[in-house]
Amino acid sequence: MLDTTTKKRIDDCRDILVGKLPDPKAQIEQITIGLIYKFMDDMDKEAIELGGAAKFFSGDFQKYAWDKLFDTKVTAAEMLALYAEAIVSMERNPNIPGLFRDIFKNAFLPYRDPETLKLFLKTIGEFEYSHSEKLGDAFEYLLSVMGSQGDAGQFRTPRHIIDFLVAIVDPDKGDTILDPACGTAGFLISAYKHILLKYSRKPSNEGSTDKASPAPTNIYAYNKLPENEKFPLNGELLTPDDRKKLIRNFAGYDISPDMVRLSLVNLYLHEFPEPNINEYDTLSSEERWNENFDVVLANPPFMSPKGGIRPHKKFTIASSRSEVLFVDYIAEHLNPAGKAGIIVPEGVIFQSGTAYKELRKMLVENYLYAVVSLPAGVFNPYSGVKTSILLMDKALAKQRDEILFVKIDNDGYNLGAQRTAVKGSQLEQAIQIIHDFAASTVGATHAVAVGTTHALSQPSPQIAHAVLKTKIAANGDYNLSGERYKSI
Repeated sequence: MLDTTTKKRIDDCRDILVGKLPDPKAQIEQITIGLIYKFMDDMDKEAIELGGAAKFFSGDFQKYAWDKLFDTKVTAAEMLALYAEAIVSMERNPNIPGLFRDIFKNAFLPYRDPETLKLFLKTIGEFEYSHSEKLGDAFEYLLSVMGSQGDAGQFRTPRHIIDFLVAIVDPDKGDTILDPACGTAGFLISAYKHILLKYSRKPSNEGSTDKASPAPTNIYAYNKLPENEKFPLNGELLTPDDRKKLIRNFAGYDISPDMVRLSLVNLYLHEFPEPNINEYDTLSSEERWNENFDVVLANPPFMSPKGGIRPHKKFTIASSRSEVLFVDYIAEHLNPAGKAGIIVPEGVIFQSGTAYKELRKMLVENYLYAVVSLPAGVFNPYSGVKTSILLMDKALAKQRDEILFVKIDNDGYNLGAQRTAVKGSQLEQAIQIIHDFAASTVGATHAVAVGTTHALSQPSPQIAHAVLKTKIAANGDYNLSGERYKSI
C-alpha cells in the first residue's frame, strides 16, 4: 500500500527538480541515485551503532558520507562539487556490492545549481533505509509518472494491463520467470506480488454479517481493492527455502543501462537483495541463448531501427523486425511445460510478410492457446498503437485443437488521452474465461469452436470464442484476428 507521507516526499523531490530537469525519466534517475546514496549511509550508521564499522563510506570514500555533505562548514557550492564527484566515482568503490556499483554505473549530476541540490538532498534526507518496504510501492508510483521509455517503441505498460496479464499466466513459487525487455521490471514485480498473494493469509469473512467479496486470488483483483481493504502480502505460507528460491527465480534483460538501473532499484526495494537484471541485447547477443524459463512475461519494443535488427543466426524465423524476433525468442526459450504472455503490435496478428506468416504458423502449431485483443487506446497518451496479447502454453497447446479469441472493448478506462476510469471493465471476466478454457477438457469446445460464439463463461460470453486450428491454418496465412472467424 502506498504510504501518503512517502508519496508526498517523492512528489516534493520531483517538484524541486522539475525546474532543472523537465524530463520525468531524468527526475526518476536522480531520485533513484539519491535514495540509494542515502540508504548506504543509513546502513553504515546502523553498523556503527551495532559495534561494527562503516562499510560503504570508508577509506577514500569516507569524505562523501552524508554527514560530510551537510557539515555546517560546507557551502552549497562545495556540497554540489562533493556530491557530483561522489556519484561519478561511486561505481569504483571497492566496498560496495555489485548491485550498488551497477546502480551508479555512468551516473552523473545533470545540473549545476547548488541551491536546487541542497533542497533536493535535504528532502532525500527525510527517507531512511528502514522505510524501504514502504518505498517499494512509492517507487512504483514514481515510475508511473514516466510514460515513454525511449525511441525504440518502448512504452510503459499500464499497471492494470501488467496485472491482467500476470493474473492470466498465473506464475507460481517454483517457476523461473523472465522478462527479456524488462524496462523498469514492472512485470517481474507484479509476478512476485501475485505469488506472495497466493501464499499470504487472506482475511476471512466467516462469521461476518456483511456480504463482503471473497479475498482476491490474483494480483489484478487485489490491486482493484480500495486501499483500506488491502491486506499485507507477507507470503507467510512460504517456507524460508521457498523464499530463497523465489528470489533467485526472477531474471530480466534490457538493452538500456538506464532501464537496468531502475529495474535494479525497483527489485531491491521489493526485497530482492541481489536482483538478476542484466544489460543485454536479447536479439543480437548469443551469450544467454541457452537459458530457458518456465514463465516469460513481456511487452517488447514495437519498433525496429532503420535498416532493421541484425540478429544472430540462432532464431528459427528469419526476420529483421524486432516484434517478430522477440516473439520467436520467447517461444524458443520456454521450458517443456513453459507458458508466456506477450503484448504485441497488431502487425504480428495479420501482416502478410513471410516472416510474420512463418511466426504465426509456428505459434499455432506449437505454442499458442489464446489471443486477447486490447482496445486501441491502452497506451494513450504515449501511443495509439493497437495491441494484442499472445498467450502461450506449450503443454496446453499440444492438448487443444482450438485457440481462444477474447476481445476486450472496455479495460476500465476511456480511450481518450487522459484515460479516465470508467465502469464496466471486462478484464476480470476475461481472466475467468481464459482460465475456464485452459482448465476445460480436451475437445470440450470442439462442437462450437468453428467460428461461433462459445459460451465459455457468464454473464457475457460474447467477448470470447474458440476457433479450430485447422480453420486458422486453412488458407496458409494463419491470421490471428479473432473477428475474422466469428459468425454473424
